[in-house]
Amino acid sequence: MIDEMTLRGFSPRTHEAYLTAVFGLAKYYRRSPDQISIDEVQAYLLHCLNEQGLSAATCRQIIGGLKFFFVKTLRLPPAAFELPRPRAAQRLPDILSSSEVLRLLAACANLKHRTLLETTYAAGLRVSEVTRLRVEHIDVERGLLRVEQGKGQKDRYSLLSTSLAEHVRDYRTVYAPTTWLFPSSIDPRCPLEISSVQKAYTRAKRAAGLNKSGGIHALRHAFATHQLEAGMPVHRLQQVLGHRSISTTMRYIHLVAVPGYLQEHGADLLRPPA
Repeated sequence: MIDEMTLRGFSPRTHEAYLTAVFGLAKYYRRSPDQISIDEVQAYLLHCLNEQGLSAATCRQIIGGLKFFFVKTLRLPPAAFELPRPRAAQRLPDILSSSEVLRLLAACANLKHRTLLETTYAAGLRVSEVTRLRVEHIDVERGLLRVEQGKGQKDRYSLLSTSLAEHVRDYRTVYAPTTWLFPSSIDPRCPLEISSVQKAYTRAKRAAGLNKSGGIHALRHAFATHQLEAGMPVHRLQQVLGHRSISTTMRYIHLVAVPGYLQEHGADLLRPPA
């Protein structure tokens, strides 16, 4: 199964999620997963949904891992493994205002963590992308930040504002990173662990007295919404965020807080960039 995922270029996080799904199935039945029937798999999914109370999103991830194992690794016919996917509840994320983002950053006492969180917000990055930034990815002259092999194994460029460039320069003066922009404090040859970044965000949010839901991904949501409010066209925002489909980016239009915003800027937002 690992070989099949490697050949398809799956990310380390997908490896972990899919393997965890298969481990969970095997542990539940105390049998090798290739000895478990499709009916038993369906019973296990009902157990996850109804008895364990897992969210629809988590169950869909489990289904993805199990389907990959049975169809790609064991070569079962796809039609024999048509598992229903639980429908996820449609909830809008809580969006941090610009002032709330500033409060959160000001409440982060650690310079390294504060610079990392600011980079996450100011460039609209996923947590897996900000931890994989290298020193050479900072292009001050062009005002760009290079994101290599983001979600979907794609390279792209994001924004590097003058303010962010100055703060990154100050951070580099103190910490002097050589390879990874935000290296692990335990082993500088490795990037900072995602779990460490998530904990740093949670501490900063608590210190700032913010009660809005969501983890560090809320900074990416805030970036997207604030850029739309500033007039960035949706097609340009799609490029910066690295979305495969424009429909994914269009969801942020519903989060824009300016009254009458769509009526005033609708045509400009949908205009492709020059």
